[in-house]
Amino acid sequence: MTKPRPARHAELALERFLPYRLSVLSNRISGAIAREYQQRFALSITEWRVMAVLGRYSGLSATQVAQRTAMDKVAVSRAVARLLDSGRIARDFDDDDRRRSVLRLSEAGYVIYDQIAPLALGFERQMLEGMAEEERALLFRLLDRLDEMELRAEHAGKDGDAPQG
Repeated sequence: MTKPRPARHAELALERFLPYRLSVLSNRISGAIAREYQQRFALSITEWRVMAVLGRYSGLSATQVAQRTAMDKVAVSRAVARLLDSGRIARDFDDDDRRRSVLRLSEAGYVIYDQIAPLALGFERQMLEGMAEEERALLFRLLDRLDEMELRAEHAGKDGDAPQG
């Protein structure tokens, strides 16, 4: 008696699947620098990302931080709570809407930010040093383009025009 042929399944070549490749690369890069600020400053990746955003854009709500980082609101909320408890960020209330709280780095937060930001930039410089200036420019143009295209696809998916997944 012959064995039945196994059913064919969809194939997903992860090594050629852009979302997977970007995710793995992002995790490796973030992990490499995160080890440094975890050891020196006892910061998680999420906490550092919150601090980095607030260092660049002070006075955001936790929801706005989550939007800028594309991180889960719950993870951002937990990071914000830890950063508030440690005194690395401060919470104020919006002048126009007292119900809306806004976040900013505290002086203690800036002490850490002013040490980590150069480390992060140095890591980026080291990582990209084998790339010609034209290649770097192209890389950032392509990343900007991918960002635009992803946002368009996400909005189209919400409108029912594109497949979800």
